[in-house]
Amino acid sequence: MANESRPCPCDIGDRFDYEGCGQEVQVGHIKAYVCKPAASSGKAVIVIHDIFGWQLPNTRYMADMLAANGYIAICPDFFVGQEAWKPSNDWASFDEWLKTRNAGKIDKEVDVILKYLSEQCGAKKIGVIGFCWGGAAVQHLMLKNPHLKTGVSLYGVIRFFDDRSSLLHPTFFIFAEKDAHIPLEQVTLLEQKLKQNCKVDYEIKIYPGQTHGFVHRKREDINPQDRPYIEEGRMDMINWLNKYL
Repeated sequence: MANESRPCPCDIGDRFDYEGCGQEVQVGHIKAYVCKPAASSGKAVIVIHDIFGWQLPNTRYMADMLAANGYIAICPDFFVGQEAWKPSNDWASFDEWLKTRNAGKIDKEVDVILKYLSEQCGAKKIGVIGFCWGGAAVQHLMLKNPHLKTGVSLYGVIRFFDDRSSLLHPTFFIFAEKDAHIPLEQVTLLEQKLKQNCKVDYEIKIYPGQTHGFVHRKREDINPQDRPYIEEGRMDMINWLNKYL
């Protein structure tokens, strides 16, 4: 369980040795990584990074996976030039670091990215996925942004938005059974609130034996026992996007 000296147990996991197939672009005041599918597509997905930022190879790997499945994928720097968290940082300073990186205050950046996807990339339907910090941001956007069609929150930090559950769009929540940062009691409470308040389609799925970050921070080739769940999580994410975009 997280403690005061280490309020978030996110470690880098398996850092992928991955270059990426896309390119970095400047979109208004934001830098972003963009990867486009081989055939032109009117569907796009905004990828929201975790605390390790938009340049983490793992997150770019996931964006490229979306592009391989026919989506324009864009991973903007939602920290807008501020430094991403480093594994070598002192965890005692995490809460202070987080104060200037609020997952609920990315609306201006999202509007800029939506305009770019619509006007420059020809996107007609746009969804969003996010990991950890980014998963919480997905929940925030699903509660208030009318322009997005659907979202997938992967181990999003529930405590950031646990009091709000009136989702506007179909949302898929991926959680890990043994996530030290998101206790299963929190997941149960979220599900209860969604049942009471949510008028759109949603799903919560807990993956057995998995830990925080498993979908994008574990390598299936060096975690053979986790491979089925890593692959299942990724396929579930794609299938949800295919259903609603």
